[in-house]
Amino acid sequence: MTQAFSTVRKDLPHLVTPLPGPQARAIIARDHTVLSPSYTRPYPLVVKKGEGAIVEDVDGNRFLDLNAGIAVVATGHCHPKVVEAIQRQAAQLIHMSGTDFYYENMVQLAEKLAQLAPGKLPRKVYFGNSGTEAIEAALKMARYHTGREKFVAFLGGFHGRTLGALSLTASKAVQRKGFGTLLPGIVHVPYANCYRCAYNRQPETCKVECVKFIEHEVLRCMLPAEEVAAIILEPIQGEGGYIVPPQKFFDELQALAQRHGIRLIVDEVQSGMGRTGKMWASDHFGLEPDILTVAKGIASGLPLSATIARVELMQWKPGAHASTFGGNPVAVAAALATVELLEQELIDNAARVGQHMLNRLSEWPQRYRYVGDVRGRGLMIGIEFVRDQQSRERFPEFRDQLETLAFERGVLVLGAGPNSIRLSPPLTLTRDQADFAIDTLEDCVKTLTMNT
Repeated sequence: MTQAFSTVRKDLPHLVTPLPGPQARAIIARDHTVLSPSYTRPYPLVVKKGEGAIVEDVDGNRFLDLNAGIAVVATGHCHPKVVEAIQRQAAQLIHMSGTDFYYENMVQLAEKLAQLAPGKLPRKVYFGNSGTEAIEAALKMARYHTGREKFVAFLGGFHGRTLGALSLTASKAVQRKGFGTLLPGIVHVPYANCYRCAYNRQPETCKVECVKFIEHEVLRCMLPAEEVAAIILEPIQGEGGYIVPPQKFFDELQALAQRHGIRLIVDEVQSGMGRTGKMWASDHFGLEPDILTVAKGIASGLPLSATIARVELMQWKPGAHASTFGGNPVAVAAALATVELLEQELIDNAARVGQHMLNRLSEWPQRYRYVGDVRGRGLMIGIEFVRDQQSRERFPEFRDQLETLAFERGVLVLGAGPNSIRLSPPLTLTRDQADFAIDTLEDCVKTLTMNT
């Protein structure tokens, strides 16, 4: 019924060949001969074009994209207003380098981001090209401002793959394996509401114990507080499993940082730009970062990042840090159009449609024995799979099979953490598309449960 219904609607999946189709197979074969094997491709999707929340492959198969290009195309694939902004700017000025010269739209975007940043303190903005570059800038800025060189980060966190950002990352061992000694002076601590507490049924303890561990164990036994430049965290962990901490965690963490003069770097690369139904995930918790890092959804598909910091922190001298392409005028034009669309309608849509999805998904742990948890904010939703509801043992094989089966039925999802899938669709997702996605995923869960 679902597939037959979808054939008459361009906003829903429609599969016309076995997957992968003949043209996709040919391109994948060529890919394997010339591209880096370090890329992770969970299923054989070869995309040709996209519109809104729908992507079409080279064989004419249509899919409902719950990945949004890995939480990047916030306004959907090829939103007409973003495309128009890109085309208009490209016809006027493609590149000049804001590192060495001035152009107005770079100033306009910085003014807007400074205004939108959490908290009421004045901010300044540094532009780069990617999330990892935003993190590198934040690390250097924290060291430059404080004169300290050490950091506290969280287990399960993902902050990028360049050596500095990778040193903060503790998501998967394979991301660090083989690269030798990374940046010294970084200690990783448990993240609030992570599996270490949730699986042991200790959420109340978890609200404060992770922060107490930093103060009473890390700062007392390993890192002197006066040597710690910053604590870095994702307000909602992304690749770690779409984990949402309790309010108390943030309250305690901010208080700890203030007591010791430690800066808070908040990584909103995945959770920012309206994804959670507010402009920033920080806004859900009253979190006021000293330094905020942004990328992914900021330009709805073009490479751009921003490191947004309190004015007194961004006082480094000319030449201390720069980027040839950061703040490229075409990417900035896309970002200005993206922010306008977010403020006009898409943040509200993410909140409404995301809550609808969470409402439907909330019963899954009671209805399906392998579903351990459903969590999220807005259109940043995680579904976790376990072998047993009591032991909470992880079930990554179920998650991986679900990912593949959903693809075969026209719905694109990706894993997050050791045993969860993430739902991070374009913020244009309609309620009909959301229902189609949940119906499809529910059918997949039922099928796999029967066969397991």
